[in-house]
Amino acid sequence: MGGTKKVSPAKQDKTQNSKDGKDPKDSKKSRKDRGESGPRKAEITVMVNEAEAIKIIKNSKVVTVHDLARQTGVKISAANAFLIESTKKGIVKRAGGYSGHYIYQAVSS
Repeated sequence: MGGTKKVSPAKQDKTQNSKDGKDPKDSKKSRKDRGESGPRKAEITVMVNEAEAIKIIKNSKVVTVHDLARQTGVKISAANAFLIESTKKGIVKRAGGYSGHYIYQAVSS
C-alpha cells in the first residue's frame, strides 16, 4: 500500500545533475565559501542641494520629509538627514508630528 512517490521530471533532472556534479547551486556555494565574489558595489552618496531645499522650506508653511524628498528628487533618508542637520543649525524647527514622522517649518528671522 505504501511505497515511494513518483518523482516529477524536473526533480529527476535535478537529482541527475547533482549526481554528475553539475549542480549550479553547488558551484555558487563553493565560490562563496572560497571568498570569491563579483565586483564590489560602489557606495552611493546623495546630497541635497541646500539652496534649493531651503527655498522649498521657506516658500511652504510646513514641510515633511516626504515632501522635501519628492520636491528635491532625492531619497527620503537624504531629505531626513538634511532636515535633522538643518534643525541642529537652527534653519528649521520641528513644528509637530510623532514617531519619526515630523513636520518642520522655517525659523522666522
